[in-house]
Amino acid sequence: MGSSNRLSARDLAAATPATRDRYVDLLRVASLAVVVLGHWLMAAVAGDGQVGNLLAVVPELQLVTWVFQVMPVFFFVGGFSHALAHRSRPAYASFLRARLQRLLRPTMVFVAVWGAAALVLQLTGADGGLTGVALRLVTQPLWFIGIYLAMVAFTPPLLRLHERWGWGAFAALAGGAVAVDVLRFAAHVPFVEFLNFAFVWLAVHQLGFLRADGMIRRPALLAGAGLVGAAALVALGPYPLSMVGMPGEEVSNMAPPTLALLCHGLWLVGAVELLRGPGARFVARAGVWRAVVAANGIAMTAFLWHLTAMLGVYGAMLASGIGLPAPASGAWWAQVPLRIGAAAVLTGVLVAVFRRFEAPLPTAPGTGEGGPVAALGITLALLGVLGLSMTGFGGLLTGHSATLIAVPVTAPAAVGLALVGWLLVERAGRRRAGGGRR
Repeated sequence: MGSSNRLSARDLAAATPATRDRYVDLLRVASLAVVVLGHWLMAAVAGDGQVGNLLAVVPELQLVTWVFQVMPVFFFVGGFSHALAHRSRPAYASFLRARLQRLLRPTMVFVAVWGAAALVLQLTGADGGLTGVALRLVTQPLWFIGIYLAMVAFTPPLLRLHERWGWGAFAALAGGAVAVDVLRFAAHVPFVEFLNFAFVWLAVHQLGFLRADGMIRRPALLAGAGLVGAAALVALGPYPLSMVGMPGEEVSNMAPPTLALLCHGLWLVGAVELLRGPGARFVARAGVWRAVVAANGIAMTAFLWHLTAMLGVYGAMLASGIGLPAPASGAWWAQVPLRIGAAAVLTGVLVAVFRRFEAPLPTAPGTGEGGPVAALGITLALLGVLGLSMTGFGGLLTGHSATLIAVPVTAPAAVGLALVGWLLVERAGRRRAGGGRR
């Protein structure tokens, strides 16, 4: 659903320059697809509408997260893309606008639609059961967008460190992650663990810079060291087996990230680099490349709405009287293809409605200035998005809050932060139509 002058996926695929690294695009699409499928599969909804986690019901399945927890791959690919983008557009405000346009526009539309729905549901008293669960859960994936915003914000200084120190810059971030976990688990320093949201994920992002400059020359060594390191930390240390968060666990590898998750990221990055040759040949096929181009054009919209679709399927099943078998039972597994197929169809409908907001806009002329305003804007945006991922939309009328970096934040406040931040980034350093500055 778009303007008539928008290029089709076939046109874009045909116009792809020979120098483009198509394997990176394949990794981006594949990693998000695995995350979506993982969320659909892990949801264990009971007959009373409560949502559990399949990995808690069947703990043996936690080992599969060592292959299917692929967020590190997406952040690695982000580092590669951000390095190339910043080198072609070095002005900070222009770089941020270009990188955030297709991220924050669809996100703010998602927030506006769900915020309005939440308000209506709570005013009419229809926010109980699975609906109430949905109001809490649908914003949880926004944590990923908040972290990604931070990666974009830190790209210019970290890219400069990379260009000067190479692997040394990555080692410094990894060393920070080690120090944080030592202070956390050995010295029991309070709140220090939250620093690893930066150290762990920025270290994975830094690997993308190294790939952009052809500096990952021994991927087998990287994969082996990461796998052995993660296994040793889980076997000998305080780290859980699962590489995704589990309900009620005392220590999570994800929230906040741990050294074990960083090792997991090294293993995955090494593994996808080992597959680079066959992967590149696969995506070079015309049909495959067209599919990747089309998927990249709607990836963020699909990610934002996939939980809405999943919960909608479960809600329809409950409302129509279709029984929900006990999670992990034989009947439950037999029903999996039906549920995932229905969620995929409903996601497709939602993508058709909202994909227009992910479509790229013409590049706005800039003055080369506005860096401080853009920096403030992206800071507010990422704090707002992270805050909303924690609060959800439940309790809008009761002042429900969550703690973000030791500060209580409500959903309306988080939405306000994200909106103001987005507008600041959009305006920073832009040139007026007549040539003046805004």
